[in-house]
Amino acid sequence: MTPEQKAKLHFDSKTVYYPPDEGTSSINAPLFMSSSFQYGAEVYNRVVDGERKDVNIYGRCGNPTEYQLEEQMCMVEGAEACLATASGMAAISVSLFGLLKSGDHIVCDWTTYSSTHEMLDHRLTDYGITTTFVDTADLDSVRAAIQDNTRVLYFETIANPTMKVATIQALADIAHERGVVAVCDNTFASPYVMRPLDLGVDIVVESATKFIGGHSDAIGGVICLKSDLLPKDFMEQIRWNTMVKWGSPLSPFNAWLLLRSLQTLSVRVERQCQTAMTLARHFEQHPKVNKVWYPGLPSHPQHALAKEQMPKFGGMLTFDVGDVDSALKVLDNLQLACFAASLGGVRTTTQIPASMAFLDIPDEERLQMGITQGMIRVSSGLEDPQDLMSDFDAALALI
Repeated sequence: MTPEQKAKLHFDSKTVYYPPDEGTSSINAPLFMSSSFQYGAEVYNRVVDGERKDVNIYGRCGNPTEYQLEEQMCMVEGAEACLATASGMAAISVSLFGLLKSGDHIVCDWTTYSSTHEMLDHRLTDYGITTTFVDTADLDSVRAAIQDNTRVLYFETIANPTMKVATIQALADIAHERGVVAVCDNTFASPYVMRPLDLGVDIVVESATKFIGGHSDAIGGVICLKSDLLPKDFMEQIRWNTMVKWGSPLSPFNAWLLLRSLQTLSVRVERQCQTAMTLARHFEQHPKVNKVWYPGLPSHPQHALAKEQMPKFGGMLTFDVGDVDSALKVLDNLQLACFAASLGGVRTTTQIPASMAFLDIPDEERLQMGITQGMIRVSSGLEDPQDLMSDFDAALALI
């Protein structure tokens, strides 16, 4: 199949199809579990002459299984280039350190994943890189926050854990008006729900550990690029100048697991979106639940935007039961749903963001983000929705 033919495929076909292996005609991707590759004179001379792309040198520099995942993610995300990394946070770190230097400035939404927020607020400052946090739903605040030294506008498609929906195209336009690179974390949505590159974003980062992997058995990340602001070889630059030097490539086995899981992304996330909507409607009517956050509900602050921008509303939701003790009692008494870290897997998982993922964020900053002590985050899985509702009802009855 030619690249032009592949580009015309619908999304579901893009996730499933890749050419048979040239050596064996296997319809499944081969796994190259090798840390080293034998050189011939031709490869040696290409490397000495400075050629790096598509040359098998050493496992930290790249691996054929990793390259195949990158190629597949380009198709799925609509990207020009992709880089696979050891984790979602590695994807974020490699992207930002590849874009920024001392003296540069970032504008970022208040509500981002806790490790992202901590890196921007505490670690990047050690390198002379500063961040202004704003509510990106207020576009005038975003414009006002951009400075002469601003290099990146950073936001999440659907914010973790408050489910705030970003006005993606408007934010990308504001960034580009000032020559700023728009970087979007699409983890909560997944490429099935949203493809921000199609809306003008320059770089999309994903924690492939989550919906892309989907089975809670592999950690990885991806960086996807489609940009007129950045050089065409930007991804290769950060591969060699940042990722390889930091030692943060994706392992071959995890690349192979992610390739396998990518083929079922559509059917898994379609079902997870349906279940999340069912649970959100159920919780909104529940007497023990104070509030529900889900973009598919009319009560969500950006519901109109979500309907306009998202063909599906995602597999994530949150609800509030008042305080952390009540939240803990609910989660500790679930039998079918799982009280655990992470998200996006076939099991429904739950957590208390304020005292788990966001534990190290100061109270005042958590409040600024809209994260309450009694908030419960739910990643809907593939269980029967009726069984899940019964499971939550039994646990909620105890508070």
